[in-house]
Formats: sequence, C-alpha cells, structure tokens
Amino acid sequence: MSDFERLEKQLEFIREIDKEKSIKRQNYLTDCETHENDAEHAWHMAIMVLLLKEYSNTDIDVLRTISMLLIHDLVEVYAGDTYAYDEEGKKTQAEREAKAADKLYSLLPEDQEDYLKSLWLEFEEQKTSEAKFARTMDCFQPLILNDATNGRAWKEHDVRKSWVMKRNQNTHLGSETIWEYAREKLIEKNVKNGNIIDDAEE
Repeated sequence: MSDFERLEKQLEFIREIDKEKSIKRQNYLTDCETHENDAEHAWHMAIMVLLLKEYSNTDIDVLRTISMLLIHDLVEVYAGDTYAYDEEGKKTQAEREAKAADKLYSLLPEDQEDYLKSLWLEFEEQKTSEAKFARTMDCFQPLILNDATNGRAWKEHDVRKSWVMKRNQNTHLGSETIWEYAREKLIEKNVKNGNIIDDAEE
C-alpha cells in the first residue's frame, strides 16, 4: 500500500467518525438546554483523565486511557447511543456495537484497525487498570452533568436510586476516592433534593 493509499483510508475513517458529533445523548450540557453529543462526551472525559489521574487506584498509562475514551463510543456512529437506563436497548447493545466495531474499524489500514479495535475491546472487557479508570470516568462524567443541571435528565426519565447505584457498581474499581465523592456529593445529594427517586421510601 502506498503512502497516499494509506492516507486515503485514514481520511475515510476520519470523515466517517465526524458523524459522532451528531449522536445526541440524554444528558444536558451545563447550559441546561442543549443535549450533549458523543464527541463532547469523549472530549470531556479525556480532559478529566488528565486532571483526575491522581485518584486512580493504581498507576495508569494516561495516553492509553485517554485513547480508549476517545474511541470507545465511535461504534455508536452505526449502533446508536443506548441510554444508560434503557433496559430493552441494552439487551441488543453488545451485538449491535460488536458489528459496528467490525464495520467501522475495517475502514482503517490493518495495523490501525487492529490497534483501535483492541483498545475498544479492552474497554469493554474491563480487566486492565486503564479500562477500569476509563469506566470510572464514563460513569462519573454523566453524574457531574446531571448534578450541574439540577437533575434535568434524571427527572425527565424518572431515574431511581437503585438504577444509578447499579450503573455505578464498578466505579470504585477505577477510583475509590471518586466513587466515594460521587456517592456522597452527587448521588445522595440528588436523592435528598428529589432529582433521583428514592426507591427505599416506596
């Protein structure tokens, strides 16, 4: 493969992933009006890793962790976003995203296809320190936005405390400190102020 042929394949991938900017998530930006998109979500978490790496339970490769977060939702270009509390959608999520990964990463030269797909699989398997901290960021970032918007998306979807706790059941594996903060300062706070439904009181 010539340099130009390789570059053309890379540019095809770059053009295709531009679609990530159009994939809307349920969370709102801090303006309380605009839905966050997938690309904004990835950018926000990459910055968070740079700032919060000191709270990881173990030392991490920061570049690898950031790379993982920048690419892990690219599959949603084809698979679409599955809301964290959409139980029906989650039944087919793994299959949809695996097919999307095969299709999307195959646009790249073979060496980069293998590398990016291996990063995506590492995130999904949650075995390495980097993947665990990346997952912590993936769970922590929506909590931050929901808290900053007075729970707008939580209230729109009648989100319950048990759902949030289940979603965050492995957050501590990446950072005990961040999990304790999230539980006390974000989750419990929003249960008390009524933004999250308290199952225990029903």
